[in-house]
Amino acid sequence: MSPTPEATCETTETQSWTREQIESLFALPFNDLLFKAQTVHRENHDANQVQLSSLLSIKTGACPEDCAYCPQSARYKTGLKTERLMPLDQIVEAAKKAKAEGAGRFCMGAAWRSPKDKDIQAVSEAVSAVKALGMETCATLGMLNEEHANELKEAGLDYYNHNLDTSPEYYGEIITTRTYDDRLETLENVRTAGMKVCCGGIVGMGETKNDRVGLLQTLASLCPPPESVPINNLIKIEGTPLADLEDIDPFDFIRTIAVARILMPKSYVRLSAGRETMNDQLQSLCFLAGANSIFYGEQLLTANNATAEHDRELFAKLGINQ
Repeated sequence: MSPTPEATCETTETQSWTREQIESLFALPFNDLLFKAQTVHRENHDANQVQLSSLLSIKTGACPEDCAYCPQSARYKTGLKTERLMPLDQIVEAAKKAKAEGAGRFCMGAAWRSPKDKDIQAVSEAVSAVKALGMETCATLGMLNEEHANELKEAGLDYYNHNLDTSPEYYGEIITTRTYDDRLETLENVRTAGMKVCCGGIVGMGETKNDRVGLLQTLASLCPPPESVPINNLIKIEGTPLADLEDIDPFDFIRTIAVARILMPKSYVRLSAGRETMNDQLQSLCFLAGANSIFYGEQLLTANNATAEHDRELFAKLGINQ
């Protein structure tokens, strides 16, 4: 079941996985899958180290997109208070606090379909200021054209986050206001500018197991694969179309983490949204399955997150270094 090197890709990091091969991974006995994922993980990473990122919403709500999971969409009544772009000094103070609590990367999120020139200028100033604190920088601002990607790179942006969310086949059930190709184009612009890519998806949105296969196959086929791969467990927000869905089986979630680790050995697989409702045992199995990055801090854009104190306690129990 070893993958064949991708002939058209200039890097050896990308391998060609068929859907059948990925389905076979998902179908492995649970213990066998975790053993395989942990073996791959140990060959490429420190098995007892987790990278910490902090995420701040620097512009909240009033987004024109119709992403069915998102409380920031102007189309849904979720009770979310909209806020203009945060002043620079407040962003820097938040970054200083995140660094003091142990975060090494500071991510800034703004609810735009695609930023305007003036928006990019303001975010670039924030990127430079956070970079001066000695932190890695990341931003998620919506779709980027080539010019804006280059400006952010020049400002010192290390990572750009732009998730694919789900498989190409299921995507239209979740979002209609931008296409899958739009997302891939943004990722290409980010790569061309010389930034690292943070790109993953959301599980628990009513997708099938085949859709999880399709999402991971698409991510692993990017050339090179994303350096950071966030796997989000849907946070169900009242007022959004997905608010009443049943929870994904925790074992299916862990399997998704494990397969992501096997397909993208060198990537950081981030245990992202949804951790607040996960018990310690579930999170521990996710780390065993190859997750080695988390969002750290009490807030994820507009949703609650596990507390930093609780994360430190869990890391101490597991012997995990930050």
